[in-house]
Amino acid sequence: MSYLEDLFNLKNKVVVVTGGAGQLGTTICEAYKKAGAKPIALDSVVPKYRLKDVEYHKLDITKKADVIKVFDKLIKDHNSIDILINNAGVSVFEPFEERKEKSVDLVMDVNLKGTFFCIQAYVNLFDKYRLEKGSIVNIGSFYGVISPDFRIYTDCSRKNSEIYGATKAGVIQMTRYFAAHLADRNIRVNAVSPGGIFNPGNPQGKDFIKEYSFRCPMKRMANGTEVVGAIIYLSSDAASYTTGHNIITDGGMSCW
Repeated sequence: MSYLEDLFNLKNKVVVVTGGAGQLGTTICEAYKKAGAKPIALDSVVPKYRLKDVEYHKLDITKKADVIKVFDKLIKDHNSIDILINNAGVSVFEPFEERKEKSVDLVMDVNLKGTFFCIQAYVNLFDKYRLEKGSIVNIGSFYGVISPDFRIYTDCSRKNSEIYGATKAGVIQMTRYFAAHLADRNIRVNAVSPGGIFNPGNPQGKDFIKEYSFRCPMKRMANGTEVVGAIIYLSSDAASYTTGHNIITDGGMSCW
């Protein structure tokens, strides 16, 4: 094995990916599978189409007892959880003037409370089973750092919401908090905040893509695989002295 291969070696690492059946979650699981790891996808709905050699479990991360139960089973089955990717997230799209309390609760419950429950369960079980080291990568968003430019939503009703951005800012802050709090346990905690990712299965509007691309320094939207590199780096030994950081993969959008 070469020096570079050893640095990024993920062979047989047990990787838990929340929201693992979604667009980005599927891409993440596929990438870890290709890297020789053992990806485990957790999602509130287990899809009929499943990636080969990826283990799937149904889990609502807003249910604390269920999170503990599933994580405990996974550690017992695999002897470890080496990497936790907190990818699960939701948003709402009605005008903020019409935002209902249940919409606010949904986004906060999944994006903040669910992420916290996963970290809490992982750390407690990490201690219980005397695991040696771990890596957590939280998926934030560049909208946790900047505000959306609503001028680009000309033919797209899925306007980014204030509560989504607020929760993703919270995820980024939780990343810093737990990076400092868990360093002495040998658990690194980092975040990756993607920009707009093109969805081939449910494409964004043509005008939106055009306006977004004009607004972005790299003149285009991302594809999912362009986000994965940062996630793999942060979870590997290549980042063994990196914790508490948020890598923004947005084509330069947040530089303006």
